[in-house]
Amino acid sequence: MKKELTQIHIDAKLKKEATSLFHTLGLNLSCAINLFLHQCILQKGLPFTIEEPQYSTQTLIAIAEAKRISHDPSVQGYTNMEDLKEALDK
Repeated sequence: MKKELTQIHIDAKLKKEATSLFHTLGLNLSCAINLFLHQCILQKGLPFTIEEPQYSTQTLIAIAEAKRISHDPSVQGYTNMEDLKEALDK
């Protein structure tokens, strides 16, 4: 099978995360993209559904709160479970 070089533009963070994931699956980025394209041809379309997520109001409020907390420098963060448990016990 003849191979052809193709250039695509990918967000750097997305590429890094995807490459890491594919590595754990025993694939490189090129193999993963080829698998995706083969599945598109077999399915005669995208091999998954693309739709706007339908979140409940409660979930949307929780997401907004989590974003606010994650950007608030005054909120204490923890890097391990022991520190978190200790803080919860206080």
